[in-house]
Amino acid sequence: MTIQTNKPLSIATFGAGCFWCVEAVFEQLEGVYAVESGYMGGQTENPSYREVCSGTTGHAEVTQIHFDPEVVTFETLLDWLWRSHDPTTLNRQGGDSGTQYRSAIFYHNAAQLEAAAASNATAQAHFAAPIVTEITAASTFYPAEDTHQDYYRLNSAALYCQMVIRPKLKKLDLE
Repeated sequence: MTIQTNKPLSIATFGAGCFWCVEAVFEQLEGVYAVESGYMGGQTENPSYREVCSGTTGHAEVTQIHFDPEVVTFETLLDWLWRSHDPTTLNRQGGDSGTQYRSAIFYHNAAQLEAAAASNATAQAHFAAPIVTEITAASTFYPAEDTHQDYYRLNSAALYCQMVIRPKLKKLDLE
């Protein structure tokens, strides 16, 4: 992935269920330059989508977000994360289940760790059940196959996009 900008960008990495859904939300936010779907948090090097879906790699489906922190803060991205999925369901989002769909914040530095912990505590007030989002250090990011990148934008007529992603975007007042 090549990003065209002279600005110094920061990286956030989130797991929140299917990466197609997460990507569709974050790529619409001002200050976000790129969102890449991939895998993180497991032990298998260079996993494939099929391997991750088997549940044997330990990886989560994640989105890696390249953003301008002068336009959108990490805290704002965290707020969108809490609103865009159910962080109280363990290893499940909607009809998708398995450890690869877990809710996770993979922090890239101490400031992100501190912000994630504070945001988690604040977000808990909005949920009746306990938040189960893991907050863990970022490890190697493995980009997903090309067919998983920009999925909603390239496949908006697909059934999954119509039945799952589009209603989520509408609920969040996004396109």
